[in-house]
Amino acid sequence: MTEFDDIRPYNDAEVPAVIARLVADPEFLNLLLSRKLPTLSKLPFLKLIARPFLRNSLRKLAADVRTVEDFQAHMSAALKNVLDRTTDGYTFSGIKNLDASKAYLFMSNHRDIALDPAIINLALILEKLNTVRIAIGDNLLRKPYASDLMRVNRSFIVKRSVKSRRDKLEALKTLSRYIRHSVVSEKVSCWIAQAEGRAKNGRDRTETALLKMLALSRAQGQTFGAAITEINLIPVAISYEYDPCAGDKARELHAAEQGLTYIKNEFEDLDTIVKGLVEYKGRMHVHFGEPVTTEFDNADQLAAEVDRQILSHYRLFPSHIIAWQMQGNKDKTVLATLKQQWPNENWLEAETRFQSQVATIPSIHRQIAIDAYAAPVDNQLAQQTQSQES
Repeated sequence: MTEFDDIRPYNDAEVPAVIARLVADPEFLNLLLSRKLPTLSKLPFLKLIARPFLRNSLRKLAADVRTVEDFQAHMSAALKNVLDRTTDGYTFSGIKNLDASKAYLFMSNHRDIALDPAIINLALILEKLNTVRIAIGDNLLRKPYASDLMRVNRSFIVKRSVKSRRDKLEALKTLSRYIRHSVVSEKVSCWIAQAEGRAKNGRDRTETALLKMLALSRAQGQTFGAAITEINLIPVAISYEYDPCAGDKARELHAAEQGLTYIKNEFEDLDTIVKGLVEYKGRMHVHFGEPVTTEFDNADQLAAEVDRQILSHYRLFPSHIIAWQMQGNKDKTVLATLKQQWPNENWLEAETRFQSQVATIPSIHRQIAIDAYAAPVDNQLAQQTQSQES
C-alpha cells in the first residue's frame, strides 16, 4: 500500500475487477435503467426483469476492456459521438505547442463537471498525446459505483468532505504531493479546475488557496515560484457558446441572492453531468496557454497570471456578445470590435437563437443567466484595460 492508494486512479491491473463490480452493482444498473427508461421507476418489478438484459449488454460492451487505455478509448469514441450530435463544432488552439516528452498540470476555468476535463482529454487524444489524470471532489463520489467509474477513468480524489482543520490540512498536503509525484516523478499530466466548484456566474477566477495547496509539497528551502514552475502549470481556457446547465446555475444563484441555502437532491450532480453531455452546446473552443515559467513570489501574483491567460484566451461566442448587449451596453465601437470576431455571423439569427435558449429559463432566473453569459465579455474587456494600463 502507498500513501496515495485512497485517492489515486485505478491502474491497469485493477480494471477487470472494477468492470466486474460495475456490471454486478444493482444500484448502478437501476440508475442506468431509470435514466434510459424512466417509466421503469414506476414499475419496480420490471427492473428485476430488465436488469439481467442490461447486465449482459454491458458485459458484451466491456468484453475488450482490460486496461485504463481501453476504457478511455470507449469513452473518447462515445464523447466524439455525443459532441457530433450536440454541438456545432469544437476547436482547439495552442495544443501544438505542447512537448510530448513533458508532463503538465493543466489548470482550466470550470463550467461543466464532466465535460471540461473530457474535452481536454479529447484534444490530447486527437493530437496523439497522453491523457490527463483528473481531479474530482469526493462530493461526487458518494456511491461506490460513482467512485469506480471516475477512478477507472483516471480520476484522483480531492477530499472536500473532511471536517477537522487538521484532517483538511493533511488531505491537502497529500493531494499536493500526489500531483507533484504524478507530474514530476511519473511524468503523467494532471488536470485541475482553477477554483472549487463551477463558475456559475461566468466570472472565472483562480483561487489563491488552490495555488497555495500546490506548493505544500515543495522541497525544503524551495521557493513558492520554483515549486510551481517544477510542475509545468499551463492555464487552459474552455469556452461554450451555450451552457445546458445555465438555468440550473441561475436557480442556485437566485437562491443565494435570497439568502436561502440551496440543497441538491440525491442525483442532481449526476443529472447535471448527463445534461451537460447530451444537451445542445453550440460551438466549443479550448485554448492551451503557455507554461508558467516566471517564478512568482506568491499565490496572488500567480493567480493574476493564470487569470490573464484564461480570460484573454476565452473565445467570445455570439451568445456572450448578445447577452452583453442585452445588459444595456450600447458602446458602438466596442460592439463593432466584438462582432468583428465573427464576420460571417448572421447576427439576427444568432440573437433569435440566444433568446430562444434563455426563454426556456424561468423568468425569475433569466436575468441571472443572461448576466452569466455576458460575464466573459466583461472579463476580457477588463483584462484588456488592465494590460493597456500596465
